[in-house]
Amino acid sequence: MPQVPQRLDASAVRAWCGLALRALGRAREEIDAINVYPVADGDTGTNLYLTVESAAAAVEAVFAGHAALAGGREVFEGQAVFDGQEALEGREAVAGQVVSPGRAPEGPALADAVHAMAHGALIGARGNSGTILAQLLRGMAQVLAADSDATHTDGQGLGLALRRAADSARQAVVHPVEGTVLTVASAAADAASGAEGDCGAVARAAYEGARAALAATPGQLAVLERAGVVDAGGRGLVAVLGALVETFTGEAPAAAAVPVLAVHARVGAGPDATGLHARVDDAVTEPLGELGECADGTPAPDEGGPAFEVIYLLEAEDAAVTRLRDRLDTLGDSLVVVGGDGLWNVHVHVDDAGAAVEAGVEAGRPYRIRITHFGLDDAHTTGAGSRPVRERAQRAVVAVVPGEGLAGLYTEAGATTVLARPGEPPASGELVEAVRRAHAREVVLLPNDAELRHTAAAAAEQARTEGVRVALIPTRSAVQGIAALAVHEPGRRFDEDVVAMTSAAGATRYAEVEVAERQSWTMAGICQAGDILGLIEGDVAVIGSDVTATAEAVLNRMLAAGGEMVTLVLGDEAPDTIAAHLEARVRESYLAVDTVVYRGGRQGALLLIGVE
Repeated sequence: MPQVPQRLDASAVRAWCGLALRALGRAREEIDAINVYPVADGDTGTNLYLTVESAAAAVEAVFAGHAALAGGREVFEGQAVFDGQEALEGREAVAGQVVSPGRAPEGPALADAVHAMAHGALIGARGNSGTILAQLLRGMAQVLAADSDATHTDGQGLGLALRRAADSARQAVVHPVEGTVLTVASAAADAASGAEGDCGAVARAAYEGARAALAATPGQLAVLERAGVVDAGGRGLVAVLGALVETFTGEAPAAAAVPVLAVHARVGAGPDATGLHARVDDAVTEPLGELGECADGTPAPDEGGPAFEVIYLLEAEDAAVTRLRDRLDTLGDSLVVVGGDGLWNVHVHVDDAGAAVEAGVEAGRPYRIRITHFGLDDAHTTGAGSRPVRERAQRAVVAVVPGEGLAGLYTEAGATTVLARPGEPPASGELVEAVRRAHAREVVLLPNDAELRHTAAAAAEQARTEGVRVALIPTRSAVQGIAALAVHEPGRRFDEDVVAMTSAAGATRYAEVEVAERQSWTMAGICQAGDILGLIEGDVAVIGSDVTATAEAVLNRMLAAGGEMVTLVLGDEAPDTIAAHLEARVRESYLAVDTVVYRGGRQGALLLIGVE
């Protein structure tokens, strides 16, 4: 048997995330199929998978950052550059997370790992169940990270963390209902609190308590009893807790012990993925429009319930979020607001999606806004027979963009976009979901970031298994994506279109102007925190003190090799006069070169420059 951790430390957190992701990957389709509550949109398994994928990626980033720092190298703007200081004071930011330099070689602190896990889940949370799972992980992190210097915790500490997780998740749901994932989480916490022994014993107790509670959910919710299924979100939590058991024991709980169909299931030809002799496809035998009520007791969508699901991340103060909860509660149902420390994930079902977003604007700064109409595609429909059939497009472009302004530009050009914030790269599941939204037979994928190459490749491979022909163009900047999109011709042969787009992207040199976050060695020398950096093709080429002067120096270096078109993408914090200054500079010194300017919004960099 492979060696397994006997205590909950950073490595155990990392292993748990990986095992939970694998478990949800195996159970995803099964969970999607039994998803009838609070609305039958068939995506709970997918949403949980994407949420855990984001959490796992954040934990991996902390370990990667720790390894880089322990090796005498500091992660700086996505690159590893030599750190000339023998000891860094304070704490260094790695991939949006905080890790402590100078840690022992065995790994980061437990606090670093659980903070990363919770933060990753928060920013990647999808759907009702994913949002609640993010709060469960946040509740655990509040207990496990209470002592920032602790390297591990024992079974008692794990039990306390599971208790806080269940309580905080219940508090995050404005109108909690029994027979849901909240019930399963509470049962897991109750069982863990009464367990004695090491982390493995506590984890197994929590799993068994959750499993028993899951089997009882049809008796608590009429919608589940009529459909003959257990709660889908609770089923996902059981899978996550099963992964926790495997983390500490090295053995996954028996799949056959996990209940999926409780009643009304018809016997199929053999056992399904959980070992039960039942076909999920045959389980829902009644129209979902007759299946009861939503999370706060309002009718399901088919009976006149809310028409839209609205999800967004929100930067806001606690007092403003309290007012937001009250406002959204009057607009709709299935309201879940999770997070804290200035960052929140908001989920609600409403008829007026615009009002829900406006409420977020009044509270703070909403972003990564996702609005799903329950009547479109396969969301919240009453079964395969009643789903509207939408013809697939022949070809589409899916692009990752770093700011709201560029997202609008790409969308106007016909692309399906995935918004990425600095330090919060999208997971492969988000890219796969975007490919599905594009609903095309052929898709051109533009990652627009060198660091997303492997993520995009994994997404492309997954999409191909679903019958979509995908071409990945390795664009390393959004300005290369703009050049590729400019020559996109859906009417020509796929291979010819991909070659033309690849050629245009490859012929575009790119640069960024941004502010240094800390002192570091670079290819251009030592920079200090607050210096203005000009990066050409990913390498620091210019260090200055003035944004406009540094941008001009970068532009001159790029145009020294020739060019026909300059693209400037301005971030929100760029000086108002910089575009006019650079345009005038190009007109005066490079007569045959045209300039185009776009507003990128909060894109991380002060300025993106492309030269074709």
